[in-house]
Amino acid sequence: YLRSIHYISQVLLEDAGNSTMNTLNADETVPPDTSKMLKLAGQCLERAQSTAAKLVRLKPAMPAAASVPSPASRHRRVCSDEGGKLSPFLPPEIFQKLQVVESQSSKKELTPLEEASLQNQKLKATYEARMARLDPSQAMQKTSLTLSLQRQMMENLVIAKAREETLQRKMEERRLRLQEAANRRFCSQVALTPEEREQRALYAAILEYEQDHDWPQHWRSKLKRNPGDLSLVTNLVSHLLSLPDHPISQLLKKLQCAVYSALYPAVSRGALSTASAPGADALLAPGGRRLRSSQSLYCMLSPPESSVAPRPQDGLPATPTMPPLNPGPLDRGADSSPAGPPSPLTDASACLPDKDSSFEDLEQFLPEPQTPGTKREPLLECLKSTVKDIHDAIDRLLSLTLLAFENLNTATCKDRCLACIEEPFFSPLWPLLLALYRSVHCTQEAALSRSMELYRNVPPTALGIPTRLLPPHSETRGATTYPYCAAVQELGLLVLESCPQKKLEHIVRSLRAICVCAEEYCRAQEATHQASAHPPAAAIGADDLLPILSFVVLRSGLPQLVSECAALEEFTHEGYLIGEEGYCLTSLQSALSYVQLLPR
Repeated sequence: YLRSIHYISQVLLEDAGNSTMNTLNADETVPPDTSKMLKLAGQCLERAQSTAAKLVRLKPAMPAAASVPSPASRHRRVCSDEGGKLSPFLPPEIFQKLQVVESQSSKKELTPLEEASLQNQKLKATYEARMARLDPSQAMQKTSLTLSLQRQMMENLVIAKAREETLQRKMEERRLRLQEAANRRFCSQVALTPEEREQRALYAAILEYEQDHDWPQHWRSKLKRNPGDLSLVTNLVSHLLSLPDHPISQLLKKLQCAVYSALYPAVSRGALSTASAPGADALLAPGGRRLRSSQSLYCMLSPPESSVAPRPQDGLPATPTMPPLNPGPLDRGADSSPAGPPSPLTDASACLPDKDSSFEDLEQFLPEPQTPGTKREPLLECLKSTVKDIHDAIDRLLSLTLLAFENLNTATCKDRCLACIEEPFFSPLWPLLLALYRSVHCTQEAALSRSMELYRNVPPTALGIPTRLLPPHSETRGATTYPYCAAVQELGLLVLESCPQKKLEHIVRSLRAICVCAEEYCRAQEATHQASAHPPAAAIGADDLLPILSFVVLRSGLPQLVSECAALEEFTHEGYLIGEEGYCLTSLQSALSYVQLLPR
């Protein structure tokens, strides 16, 4: 009954779409078939409801956990802020259906038999309407109409079957011809590997697709006329991946489903256990606003912490067990409370190393390698295999794109194609992938979260930032306007993206904002002190960048930056890692490593 309802709804949707495209008359009446099919769908729905009620009565002793509504509740895409105990990820089978729904919903050309079936339905509707208008005494005319209907329906089916056979024969001949062309393309090797055989089959499918569409040839001519125009490459790949019926787009969906199915079993268990953690509400956006899971699906809840001291509030004394860094006169800029009694911890953390030595030899601040436990070993192995699968999938998509469009087979075009492929590939997978990274790096995230809780409100000078790189009278600023606020806000936007390249761009913009703010603060300090005797010099150097970046990390309140940077280091193209992007990513990782070990 449910299949019948689905079929009826599909037919009604197609009829509605055809009538909308074929007529502009607003007074068109609904055909009689529509009301009959709606009535039939209602009857099927009643039968399905009665059948379900009988099945429920037949199994009264089933436990509540095995009832029908429970698995349906797990299929919600996101967690609500109040619930927090459901997995925010779809099961693989639902994800796969959503990935292919576009290609199924795209309008397909009807086969000859399907066209004949529609014609016969219209003939039958006309026949029933004419029969209803005849009197019971007109038996001969009714018989004539019945025989005419049967003859016309049979003729339609015979003609459609002949057309179907001819079309199938021509399609088979074309398929063999294109297969021979694909074989000639791959004839350099005697024995092909399974991957190469699959690539050959996909290339043959691409050739068959291009027999029915002329847009690939137009794009080839554009690329030939403008070989150095990278905007054409971007538009071509974007248009290619937006067509659900193209073989490369179908391969993209297939590879995404394979990666998702491998990730889901490991992540779903970790997500359910993490969602009920006591520190679940500690995830804050810049400015203290809690991130809703519907806004950022991959902003998973913070890892549980065994003993986290409460965050020092403005105007309240810090806890004696973990005082704020560098207490004293400098501390009153962010916390107006008087300094507490001296203690060993206070003496140990009262004076951080100065800016000239605090960021030298950062190897001593790197976290010590920890022995993987029984729970982290499977996650780590799953992460390694998933990373390898993702790299292989992107390489396959890139090689198939270059095979379909030979004009793209240059170094610059390859890089642009890779950047265009990454965004649609990672968009549905990044939430699940980042959740796995966060499970693997939970120890480092817990350490970073602890430091953020303890030292979020320390003054910038406690981290070694010189006063010349701070705004004048910064101690009077409030909690919403603090030094390098623009860099913190830019860094907070990173978690809202799902593409490695766009995330890396936010890191670069954050460090550029640091340089801009440092220049402004330095000029303001010089104007205040009227210091014009010395020649102008660069406002910020490498030794100053890392303390400022550590302050920005503390203010961001995002412990998942550890996992984000680890994933970016793995999935960012090597061409970016040797330039400005790589320098910014390495600087951020160094600052994260330093902030993690501030309590020590």
